[in-house]
Amino acid sequence: MDKLIDIFCDVDDFCKVFIPEWEKQLIADGTRKRHRRGRMTTSEVMTIIICFHCSHHRDFKNFYKGYVGRFLKKEFPRLLSYTRFLEVMQHTLVPLCSYFSTLKGKPTGLEFVDSTSISVCHNLRIPRHKTFDGIPKRGKGTMGWFFGFKLHLIVNYRGEIVAAKLTQGNVHDTNIRRQLT
Repeated sequence: MDKLIDIFCDVDDFCKVFIPEWEKQLIADGTRKRHRRGRMTTSEVMTIIICFHCSHHRDFKNFYKGYVGRFLKKEFPRLLSYTRFLEVMQHTLVPLCSYFSTLKGKPTGLEFVDSTSISVCHNLRIPRHKTFDGIPKRGKGTMGWFFGFKLHLIVNYRGEIVAAKLTQGNVHDTNIRRQLT
């Protein structure tokens, strides 16, 4: 409970500074748009997303319906339905990425590089795969061959993320180290 409040306060302080500055930088297309405030604030939505990633739940639906909807109803009194939350969640991508970039650690001279594979389909379905047509590549990780992407992280000796990069599956960690440092 205290951790939830700490996360919300930190995210809310960030959003109070970031969102007005971000909205000034947006380019208008000339059409009038409604700017109605949603039931939940951007800070609340970002807090729920961060709490999901800090939890041990495997999927977001069970986390949202089973945990947030049951146990955090007092903390989030204007909680949205699951389907509406999914629609609103995508609008927090830019603030969420910006928030995480402020949390990055500083290089200390001793960093570690590691990657994890993000498979987009089973190896037998590679010829029929069309979702990311032409972007994912075949790569090899500790669990064998896969088709997709790699998420590379550079971490300092304190355990803080210094840099992160998403690449095609065939990019090796040593190539990333040279690019990011």
